[in-house]
Amino acid sequence: MDLKKIDKWVEDIKEKIEKLKLQFFAGKREVESELRKLQKEYRQKLKEFFSNLTPWQKVQIARHPKRPHTRDYLELIFENFHELHGDRYCGDDPAIIAGLGFFYGRPVAVIGHEKGKDTKERMKRNFGMPNPEGYRKAIRVMKLAERFSLPVITFVDTPGAFPGIEAEEHNQSKAIADSIYTMAYLKVPTVSVIIGEGGSGGALALAVADRVYMLENSVYSVISPEGCAAILWKDQKAVEEAAEALKLTAQDLLKLGVIDGIIPEPYGAAHIEPIATARLLKWCLRKTLKELSQKPLDQLLEERLNKFASMGVFETISQSGDKS
Repeated sequence: MDLKKIDKWVEDIKEKIEKLKLQFFAGKREVESELRKLQKEYRQKLKEFFSNLTPWQKVQIARHPKRPHTRDYLELIFENFHELHGDRYCGDDPAIIAGLGFFYGRPVAVIGHEKGKDTKERMKRNFGMPNPEGYRKAIRVMKLAERFSLPVITFVDTPGAFPGIEAEEHNQSKAIADSIYTMAYLKVPTVSVIIGEGGSGGALALAVADRVYMLENSVYSVISPEGCAAILWKDQKAVEEAAEALKLTAQDLLKLGVIDGIIPEPYGAAHIEPIATARLLKWCLRKTLKELSQKPLDQLLEERLNKFASMGVFETISQSGDKS
């Protein structure tokens, strides 16, 4: 399946539907049957296109240039969001947006990776790859939220933390570790959503939460398929095989118990219907925060730590049948 051809088909048919809608609302009732036929074809084709995607195709959709980012969801879901800048040590990192806003009238802290929309903004935001300053800024906002008993919501969308020399000089690994530790022990309800790519520790730093969700076509993995193919197969042509082996799709990770749920993407992809996707995401966040807010903080913290401590636990059985 060629995703570029699908994008072109979607663009063309949506344009035809909009034109027919304008004619219909202008009083040309005779176009109604054609409009309904096109709308039915649109729904059926999209369902057909996106119902049997391979893991590699899901990676491509997760990276789609028109896929909604953190900034889009901030505008569609929250009210009066006020961004906070700087880590109070070194500087500010545009690859992470962090601040305070209102969700159904309730104040919350929101933190997320931001890749940017066009080339200029992507370069400014380092393609969503944070430096240590970004994680320290996130920690500052987390602790501010804890101080004022505000729930923390994070949006994960990064290929990974920036691996450059300057980032290492500023202690990238410690910044990530500190962010993971801070999230693990926060005494407020926390919810994380992987909205696009979730790459390595750079993603995990914002995803140690009471509830972790993934959008239907997002991906979450310790390494990219390209990196995995280069290391294990020594060949970039093996990216599809690597994507399959990594078990990076939302469906795979739900089966493995790494995430707590999947948020569907209307008509198969978030970039096709971003507003409808935001509505489903908003509904999920509201339901989850209501559930978490009813639990005592000590219980919340204990359940969070137990959940992550139990991941990756397995049993080995010897030839004699003994378990260890």
